[in-house]
Amino acid sequence: MTPPDSSTYGPKMHGWMRDLFKIPRSLSGPGVRATLSYVQSQIPELQIHEIATGSKVFDWEVPNEWTLRNAYIEDEAGARVVDVADHGLHIVGYSQPVDTWLDLAELQPHLYSLPEKPDAIPYVTSYYSTRWGFCLSELQRASLQPGRYHVVIDADHKPGVINYADFVLPGSDPREIMFSTYVCHPEMANNELSGPVVAMALADWLRKQDRHFTYRFVFVPETIGAIIYLSRNLDALRASLHAGFVLTCIGDERTYSFMPSRKGNTMADRVARHALVNFVDSYKAYSFLERGSDERQYCSPGVDLPVASIMRSKYGTFPEYHTSLDNMDFVTPAGLQGGFDIMRKCVEILERNAFYTSTTFCEPQLGKRGLYPTLSKTGSADQVRDMMNVLAHADGTLDLIDMAEEIRIDALRCAEIAEKLEAHGLLKASNNGTA
Repeated sequence: MTPPDSSTYGPKMHGWMRDLFKIPRSLSGPGVRATLSYVQSQIPELQIHEIATGSKVFDWEVPNEWTLRNAYIEDEAGARVVDVADHGLHIVGYSQPVDTWLDLAELQPHLYSLPEKPDAIPYVTSYYSTRWGFCLSELQRASLQPGRYHVVIDADHKPGVINYADFVLPGSDPREIMFSTYVCHPEMANNELSGPVVAMALADWLRKQDRHFTYRFVFVPETIGAIIYLSRNLDALRASLHAGFVLTCIGDERTYSFMPSRKGNTMADRVARHALVNFVDSYKAYSFLERGSDERQYCSPGVDLPVASIMRSKYGTFPEYHTSLDNMDFVTPAGLQGGFDIMRKCVEILERNAFYTSTTFCEPQLGKRGLYPTLSKTGSADQVRDMMNVLAHADGTLDLIDMAEEIRIDALRCAEIAEKLEAHGLLKASNNGTA
């Protein structure tokens, strides 16, 4: 596989995010469709699906579709003190329609703010319980004066559909690598849009490569969308999925994080850990007990798919999380590029992973094949040692990742050596990616 121009994807992803940022997303409705249509404009292969309200999906039922047209609070002079047109987080997600006058004391139970973050608007939803409400900064809330307020939420809750989308890039091997991301959070950058735009960049890059594996990209509303997707695709995924990754919170510059699968030892876990150990300065490993995104569904008992997640700052751990502070300044082109690059490394390792078996007894004669340096210089001894270590461990029982870890080099360096030795007839590769 050929590496992309690493200088291009960060700004491109940030531009896609800018286009998508103001779309009013929720579990369902026009915002989800607009988001998926935008992704489809960049990736024409994307197939957009729908499932009707009331459909049973395992233990869940698809909820009503929510359409929000307008939402605001006006004071007695007609000034709008809170307006969803100013920020998409001002409305509690899935709020019921309302048009009424309330005094300030009656209004307060319907207001949500964060005293510990006075400048931030919180993200609050009520998908499965009937209520209405507004979110605002603590500073806004403190500025509200006693009096009466006109509260308007122009919204529909009625039978409709939930939309989701996927597409498959075929490879020479029908086994699949899956990237799943979600499209349901309004006006948040890291927790929402970093996943979809990194998925779009990976798709753009992968379609230009000679692919061994087949690649599946999934765009769903979080939780209910993953459950819907599994209800329709579980048998196929069980049969074909080699490794999968949830893409979320992958666009800031602070750190890298790893969320394992429930089992912790799948191919997704192995390649993610190896890539993080070898290709970033440091990362924080979390326990599956600290899960919080769609790995909950993909790794649930009976489903048991090999799905893990590499993030930048993990959801729930950064102060901007689920607030208006998770914005276009927090997520940067450089942060997105780093997220893309580490996922690209995972793909490159998976594509080159194989078991290698030596074709000679004892050490082969490297000099007659031009593989032994005739000039001693800095680094030449390391090259010979790595090559001899690959030969010494090529007994057919270790795949590329295990071999690289055994001889303490990264898997891509190990692949370069193994492939060179294979080209000279000294190693035989088999069972790409099976472990």
